[in-house]
Amino acid sequence: MTTPRLQRRPLARIAGFAVTTPAGPNAPDSPGPTAVFISSAFAQTAPAAASSGTDSLLSLLPLVLMFVVLYFIMIRPQMKKQKEHKAMVEALAKGDEVIIAGGVMGRIAKLGDSYLHVEVASGVELQVQRGAVIQVLPKGSYK
Repeated sequence: MTTPRLQRRPLARIAGFAVTTPAGPNAPDSPGPTAVFISSAFAQTAPAAASSGTDSLLSLLPLVLMFVVLYFIMIRPQMKKQKEHKAMVEALAKGDEVIIAGGVMGRIAKLGDSYLHVEVASGVELQVQRGAVIQVLPKGSYK
């Protein structure tokens, strides 16, 4: 008993060219779908060099070194500055002379949890957030 040869059916038609695949699960051995407009190219590659773990570590060394320098030059000083500003804002008290974010100088009249009132002239008070205080001045700077 011989098995009938299976017919090929078209897979796709692109610009008039037909790409076909074998039909059925028991199709005869064939290279599979082929693209007519792409030719097979066989390039000979150089043999892969035996790479070791030290080569990969040495290639990552500049990247690691860059992050260490970035940490000590940018990230660490910024974190230190934020910590100092937070301590200064928490230590504010009534009567302190301050400069707020707009460059306005005044004296703290009232304190709240997240807001404070800064007296900038006699009878004129500004309500600002605590974080808007840039600098605490020494006593007697504001008249």
